[in-house]
Amino acid sequence: MILRYALACLILISSHVMAIEEPRYELVLAQEDFQLRRYSPMLIAQVTVSGDLSTASNRGFRQVADFIFGANEDPIKKEAQKIAMTAPVVIEDVSSKIAMTAPVIVQTESGPGQSSKEALWKLAFVMPRQFTLENLPRPKNPNIEIQKLAEREVAVVTFSGWVSEADYQKQTERLRTWIQEQGWRTAGEPQLSRYNPPWTLPFWRRNEVWLPITRQ
Repeated sequence: MILRYALACLILISSHVMAIEEPRYELVLAQEDFQLRRYSPMLIAQVTVSGDLSTASNRGFRQVADFIFGANEDPIKKEAQKIAMTAPVVIEDVSSKIAMTAPVIVQTESGPGQSSKEALWKLAFVMPRQFTLENLPRPKNPNIEIQKLAEREVAVVTFSGWVSEADYQKQTERLRTWIQEQGWRTAGEPQLSRYNPPWTLPFWRRNEVWLPITRQ
């Protein structure tokens, strides 16, 4: 198992040397380190995991990485298929959503009676644009969900460095303040998006917090 994930990390490192596909978007507005983007529809593969931000990131990454590296079945060829790594890897705290409804992507606060270590998160990889719901390989892991996201407008703040839960909260509050200053309303929960492999030095790391918004 350890050897398998070491190999996976090496593959990811090699892939990041070349161009990595990112979701398509139209830049609507840019102000310093804030942006408003209009994202095209996209497919994501996601899994729900528990723990603090670091633990959940590791648990979720391993499961979805397994899926793209071959723990899947092509719906036509009926065999495993490798799926190219894309960026970013997105994680969202869904603790309070799940506490209020049923287990189902990662909000910024834990649910009633939960500490940050008990939080539930959804970690997602964006699928390459060549895939549709019809031709995307099916995950063998039943915990992995495939979801199609519609076109949406997303407010974004970009920052560098390693990300702790405190950093995530701080940048989320900065983004919420900027959204309010523009007169917009949030239309979802914040998501932490990270673009770099683990070996990237802190000052070269690209991190973002995304928040869907409505301008109506």
